Amino acid sequence: MAVARPHAGRSASLSLVARRPSFLLPPVLALLALGLLTACGAEQDTGLARVRRTGELRWGADAQGGEPYAMEDPDAPGGMRGFEVELAEALARELGVRARFVQNDWSSLVPSLERGSFDVALNGLEVTPARAGRILFTRPYYVFNLRLLARRDDAAVTGLEPLRGQRVGTLANSLAWELLQRSGVEAVPYEGVEEPYIDLEQGRVRAVLMDDLIAQRYGQPRPGLRVVGDVGEGYYAIAVRPGEEDLREALDAALGRIARSGELRAIFQRWGIDSAAQQRMVDWTDAQTREVLAPARAARMGWGQLVLFLQAAGVTLLVSVGAMALAIPLGVGLALTRLYGPGWAGRLATGYVELFRGTPVLLQLYVLYYGLAGVLRLDPLSAAILGLGLNYAAYEAEVYRAGVLAVPRGQLEAAMALGMPLRLALRRVIIPQAFRVALPGVTNDFIALLKDSSLVSVISVVELTKRMTITAVDVRSWLIPGALCALMYLAMSYPLSRLARHLEARLERG
Repeated sequence: MAVARPHAGRSASLSLVARRPSFLLPPVLALLALGLLTACGAEQDTGLARVRRTGELRWGADAQGGEPYAMEDPDAPGGMRGFEVELAEALARELGVRARFVQNDWSSLVPSLERGSFDVALNGLEVTPARAGRILFTRPYYVFNLRLLARRDDAAVTGLEPLRGQRVGTLANSLAWELLQRSGVEAVPYEGVEEPYIDLEQGRVRAVLMDDLIAQRYGQPRPGLRVVGDVGEGYYAIAVRPGEEDLREALDAALGRIARSGELRAIFQRWGIDSAAQQRMVDWTDAQTREVLAPARAARMGWGQLVLFLQAAGVTLLVSVGAMALAIPLGVGLALTRLYGPGWAGRLATGYVELFRGTPVLLQLYVLYYGLAGVLRLDPLSAAILGLGLNYAAYEAEVYRAGVLAVPRGQLEAAMALGMPLRLALRRVIIPQAFRVALPGVTNDFIALLKDSSLVSVISVVELTKRMTITAVDVRSWLIPGALCALMYLAMSYPLSRLARHLEARLERG
């Protein structure tokens, strides 16, 4: 019996194990069947069928683009207005559904469309060879001109030819961006439509090339700027995901109907953007669509792109090191002021820390570079270093304050009992020990700063992440540029962590 018990127990155990799959099999099969049905349904329910099933046409746009495209309606909180808002509503009506606006940053409209965040992208999306090879475009719905503006006192700018080698602002990955790159001009990328004209007034760029709709509203009203002329022509069209040709054909037909009925030009007239050139949208043919949408061959990741990535990595490293070189001494000063300074100075230091920690660094960069442009005229690189340095000084102050408080107070009292002044006691006794405690936090902040440097692209600094986004559009892929960008960030941050561990070990031995 003693021998039989283990055998019986083992048999029961094996029997239980053998029965477990029978309990799990039905749920697993059900989940697999549900997944297959969902996949099959998703495969069939695409494009026009999906729009009609949901009863809405979701169109992606960026309200930051402002008038006359799409913007928030001040008279109806939560509502939208603009000529593209009216166009989306007219197209949805023609498809028998309702229009629904989806907010999305303009620079990432195409990637968001590809991942399915909305059905179509409709927001002054220019037809470019690079985009035409990546996504589907409908027939154009608007003809625009590329308008060049310069300062009124700069009569030497008569076109693009005198601007060779000069800084000219425009929207990144736009038709104007491609034209400037072909013209031998140093194209400066922006994410907003008003910022380039601010920089032009301040002399940070020599000229600005933008769509005429943007130039009319944000550039030409500025008294210090003048129109040089129109140097190119382009088209706005609606972007659709590849594989959804049925939705594109339905939108093409809807655009044709509202153009021939006069509704399209009536929308343009209400927004003051109609012109004789828009008659071409009424008489547009399929042959013209094929001609306009002819894609260019995609660029390839080569040595030239790698060199640009290395240059951008150098900019990232320069901004990070410069900002940290400012943040460390300022942070030490703030921490010591809070701990040992007079009451009024301590309160000022506390206010500084709370202000810079409690507000977004992106907002601080905007205020420093654009908001104070009339008082503090900084070039983009200097503003990036100063802005990040001031922000990270607040965090460094707390790291050093914690390090100082970690040193037993008796050591300071002993040093002062030996006759050392406070300044000397801090320098020789307290700060060296506090530095050892603070070192891991400082290293962590430096690595975080290295990654936060990507935010300076909003003030037209082409650092590593911005270079990646530009290249991704050129090569029509986010995978390889993204992987290369991540590898370069890792190559810059990993040695810092190794160095920090080495210093910690030496300080520990000391």
